[in-house]
Amino acid sequence: MAGIKDVAERAGLSIATVSRALSGKGHVSTASRERARAAAAELGFVPSYQASSLASGRTRNIGLVVPTVRRWYFSSVVEGISAALLDAGYDLTLYNITEGPVRRRSILQDFLLRKRVDAVIAVALALTEEEIGQMLAINRPLVGIGGPLPGASTIRIDDHGLAESAVNHLIRLGHRRIAHLTGDSVYEHDFKIPSTRRAGYEKAMTAAGLPLRSSWVVRADFTIEGAYAVARDLLGGTSERPTAVFAASDETAIGTILAARDFGLRVPEDLSVIGLDGHELGELFGLTTIDQDPRGQGALAVRLLLEEFDAGAESAVVNTEYPTRFVIRRSTAVPPS
Repeated sequence: MAGIKDVAERAGLSIATVSRALSGKGHVSTASRERARAAAAELGFVPSYQASSLASGRTRNIGLVVPTVRRWYFSSVVEGISAALLDAGYDLTLYNITEGPVRRRSILQDFLLRKRVDAVIAVALALTEEEIGQMLAINRPLVGIGGPLPGASTIRIDDHGLAESAVNHLIRLGHRRIAHLTGDSVYEHDFKIPSTRRAGYEKAMTAAGLPLRSSWVVRADFTIEGAYAVARDLLGGTSERPTAVFAASDETAIGTILAARDFGLRVPEDLSVIGLDGHELGELFGLTTIDQDPRGQGALAVRLLLEEFDAGAESAVVNTEYPTRFVIRRSTAVPPS
C-alpha cells in the first residue's frame, strides 16, 4: 500500500508539503496542492485522519451555528464555508437554532462544548461574553460573521454606511420622495440589521433635508412574498406615491418591483428601486444593489480559523470589515418629472 513518501516522490514534492496539502494545515500553493492530490489519487493513497486526530487532539470538524438555513443570505454563507472546508480537508457540523432560546442554549452550552469540533463559526448571532468565554476556555477558536464578538475574530459589513450610500445614490439622481422597506422585529434579535439599515436611511434623508414620512417606512419579513404584500399597500394608495424605494434586502426589493408591476408602474421610469445584498436574482430583475458576497464571507471565516490553528497561542483577534461592491443596474434612474 502506498504511503505519503510514495506520494511525495510521485508529485516531486517534499513529504512536509504533501502532508500540508492533503491535510489542509499550513500554506501550500494551489499548484502544489493539485500535484499532491493527483499523485495521491493515482496511487490510491488516503490520509488517515483518525490517526492524525489522535496525534493532534483534533477532530478535523468545524461547528457552524446559524439562525436558519431557509434564508438566502444564510444558505449562501453556508455554501462558502462548506466549500472552503472541503478544500482544506475538514468536515462540517451544522447547528440550526431556529427553534428558539431552548435549542440555542442546548447548542451553545452543551453540543459545542463536548469537544466534537475543533472550532466554531457563528453567523449573525450576538453571543454573550459567557458563551464566548466557555468556548475559548476549552481552546475552541471562534469566528463570527455579522457583528462584533468580544475576544473573537469577526467579519462584518458596514450596514449603516451601506444603507446611507444606497439612499444617497437615489438622492443624487434627484429623488426627494424616498420610501424604505425594512425588516420586521424577528430580525432584531441579534445584531439588529433592520434598525441599523433604517438608521442609515434616516441619516441620508435628514442630511439632504428631506422629510421622513412614517407612512413610507414599512416593515416586511425580508422575503419576496412578504415585501410584495406590503409594497402593494405602499404603492396602491390614492395619496402621493414615492418615486423611489430603498429596500433593506434584495429580496425585499424584488418584491417591491413585482408589486409595482401590478399597478402598471414602470421601473425605473415611474419608480426607482435599490436593494442591499447581492442576490443572484438581482441581475434577472436589473436590480441596483450593494453586493456583500456572503459566500466570500464564509470562505474568509474558514481562512481565519485555519490561520488561527497555525498561529496557536500566538493568534491575534482579527476584526474585518468585508469589502462590498456597488452594482448599478437599470432599476434606478432620475425621477419622473
